[in-house]
Amino acid sequence: MTTSHFLKTITVCLVINWLSVLNGWAQAQTSSVKFAHKLLAVDANEGIDLADINQDGKLDVVAGRNWYPAPEFTAHPLRLIEDWNGYVHSNGDFCMDVDKDGWIDVVAGAFTKTEVYWYKNPGAAGLKLGKLWEQRLLKDTELTQNEASFLHDFDGDQQPEWISNSWNKNNPVVIWKFGTATETVEKTTGRGKNKKTTSEEVTVPTLLKHVIGVDGNTHGMGFGDINNDGREDILIATGWYERPEEDALNKKWTFHPDWKDLHASCPMLVRDMNGDGKNDILWGKGHDFGLYWWQAKGVDKDGKLQFQQHLIDDSFSQPHTVHLADLDGDGTDELISGKRVLAHNGKDPGGLEIPCMYYYRWDKSKTQFTRHVIEEGHIGTGLQIRTGDLNQDGKMDIAVAGKDGTWILLNQGN
Repeated sequence: MTTSHFLKTITVCLVINWLSVLNGWAQAQTSSVKFAHKLLAVDANEGIDLADINQDGKLDVVAGRNWYPAPEFTAHPLRLIEDWNGYVHSNGDFCMDVDKDGWIDVVAGAFTKTEVYWYKNPGAAGLKLGKLWEQRLLKDTELTQNEASFLHDFDGDQQPEWISNSWNKNNPVVIWKFGTATETVEKTTGRGKNKKTTSEEVTVPTLLKHVIGVDGNTHGMGFGDINNDGREDILIATGWYERPEEDALNKKWTFHPDWKDLHASCPMLVRDMNGDGKNDILWGKGHDFGLYWWQAKGVDKDGKLQFQQHLIDDSFSQPHTVHLADLDGDGTDELISGKRVLAHNGKDPGGLEIPCMYYYRWDKSKTQFTRHVIEEGHIGTGLQIRTGDLNQDGKMDIAVAGKDGTWILLNQGN
């Protein structure tokens, strides 16, 4: 073979290999789900939820001070929230019909304030006029330093309970069940000489306290059957509370300090990723770099749960919230996370780097995640990630609220 022929052969091979790489890159790109972005508002609110607020059969967005009816998602007033130290006095939005009148209300707590309020949906006429929703007290919990809150069904009655995660390790872990209480209200009728004030007993929604553990609370919380006994447990950043066999709300849960303080995401997710019958943990470092899959490896000789840590991504900081949803419609959930924008007002490691959001496809055969870009440079997360079909096209969309704004990300398919 002559030198010129050899060089031509090498050149052809390199070109073929390069074209193969380009083709593979193109296939990887076209297989990613693309999203159209719509900015709804800009403020420091970090909570968001989805529900059919106006009973038109479409999912609307609730985020802090406003709600946004589909399909235009223009801002309509909901409640007033004070600014606080670079945040707003709210650590999440939760939609539910509190008073059982058929209209979806909003429940919300705050970082430092101890009260949990519900905001009564004003109904068709009030929504049309843009009225503020009436604020009503559910409970003064007398507990502050609330990192994040959740609605979760702990007792299996198909009705969620309220629970707050605290960064204060000395705060107890409390489940609050929705119930009713009797309240005395004054009612005034008539005018002038005919004016008359009477007292009346009324039944109002409230929260009923159930302390399930006093052994620790710390930044991070999740729910799931972590010891594979068929009963859901509660995870925190320093271990997990084991659910009792019966009467979950009235008996103490056993605490297992099986890991050191993770300063973990809210939530931590429990899921058997590799199909071995043992539930694993997906979590992020809420105020640092690191998104992880903890593979369950059984228990040691002392009965302590063992996990093998696998890094998913450490290219961005503050994966404060994580979420699972089937974005590509293949029947398998993707892991969604991103950088919480200006958590601790930018004082965390990487806190001033660009916002970003990603989803991660899980390959069960290879037991690994592959990252795909949702958005880089403009959109990060706050305290909650919500998913639902916002434009009724059969594809799963995303809604987030953070200090870079309230956004909806409409799924455009592959």
